Amino acid sequence: MKVAKLTNRARGAHKVPMGGAGRAGAVAMVVLGCGLAGGCISVSAPDKPIVIELNINVKQEVVYRLAPGAQNTIEENSSIF
Repeated sequence: MKVAKLTNRARGAHKVPMGGAGRAGAVAMVVLGCGLAGGCISVSAPDKPIVIELNINVKQEVVYRLAPGAQNTIEENSSIF
């Protein structure tokens, strides 16, 4: 059986070996950090109900335009308005 050989092979990438101490140290830091943060975080329901006060002011302006002859009609028939 023949094995095909590649021509112009690229060199292998340079890898920095991960030593056992460096990796174990990083894992230890993560575990220690999670252990310390576990006591700081607590979730509990409040004793008193939550009250939300909303002060809302609504202002509305009505803009109207009268036809030129409508003002005279209103003045003549002011009793119906």
